[in-house]
Amino acid sequence: MNLDQVISLLVAVTLIEMSFATGLSVRLADVIDAATDRQLLLGAGLANYVVVPAAAVALILLVGEKPLVAAGILILAICPGAPYGPPLTALARGATAKSVGLMVILAGSSVMLAPLLLFLLLPLMTGGADLQVDPLGMLTAIVVIQLLPLCCGLAIHHRRPDLAARWLSPAVALGKVLNAAALALIITSQFSDIMAIMRPGGILAMLVLLSISIGAGWIAGGQSSADHKAMALTTANRNVGLGLVITTDAFPGTPATAAVLVYGLVQLLGSFLLALWWRRGPLIARVQADGQTKTQ
Repeated sequence: MNLDQVISLLVAVTLIEMSFATGLSVRLADVIDAATDRQLLLGAGLANYVVVPAAAVALILLVGEKPLVAAGILILAICPGAPYGPPLTALARGATAKSVGLMVILAGSSVMLAPLLLFLLLPLMTGGADLQVDPLGMLTAIVVIQLLPLCCGLAIHHRRPDLAARWLSPAVALGKVLNAAALALIITSQFSDIMAIMRPGGILAMLVLLSISIGAGWIAGGQSSADHKAMALTTANRNVGLGLVITTDAFPGTPATAAVLVYGLVQLLGSFLLALWWRRGPLIARVQADGQTKTQ
C-alpha cells in the first residue's frame, strides 16, 4: 500500500467515525423540525446548491486557478453538511437545534446533488484538462462513508439515548485523534502544494467565497437572528472530510487535495472568528447599555 492509498483510507475512516459521532449527538426531532420547514429548506437549498457553487465557479474562472486546484475548490463547494456547523452555531449563540437539522439534511441531500453538480460543473473549471470523477463511485462513497454512519448514530440516539450518551465522548475524542493524524499526513506529504496554493490571490479568492457563503446563508435564514446565524455558519462550512475522500480517491497525490485542505482551514478559521464576534455582540451591547444607565 503506497502513501496515497494510506491517506485515502485514513481520511475515509475519519469521516466514517465523525459521521457516526455526529449522529450520536443528533436528536431525530431536530431533523424532523428542519425537514418540515419548507421556507428553511428552500433557503438552504438555494444557498448551498446554487449560490455557493455558482460563486465558486465565478471566482475560479476570474482568478484562473490551475485545473487540479480548481477541481479541489469546486468539490468542496458542492459538499455541504459539515459537522462543524452546529458547534460553531452554539458558540455564536445561534439556533443550534436548527443547525443540527440542517446539517443532517444537507449531508443527506448531497448524496444525489453533489455528484450531479460535479458532473455538470467540473468540465467548465478544468480548461480542457482531462479530469473526471465517476459520479456513481462518488455517490457510493457518500452513502457508505457519510450517510450510513450518520443514520446509524442517529438511530442509536433515537432508540437508545443512554447508549448514545455513553459512546459520544469516546467517539468525539477518537475523531479528534483521527483528524489530527489525517491532517498531519496530508500536510507532510503535500507541503509544497499547500504552500503554492497559499498565495495572496488564492487566499483572497477563498476569503471572498467564504464571505459570499456566509452572506447567502444569512439571507436565507429564518425570522430571528439566531436562525440567521445557524444558516450562515452551516452554509459557510463545507464538508472537508467528504471533499478529502473524493479528491484522495479521484486525484491522489495532486494539488486538488491540498486545495480542499487549505480552503477547509480558511473557512474554519473565518467561521470561528465570526462566531466569536457574534457571541460577544449581545454582551458588548449590554455593557454599553449598563454604562449609559449609570451615567444618567
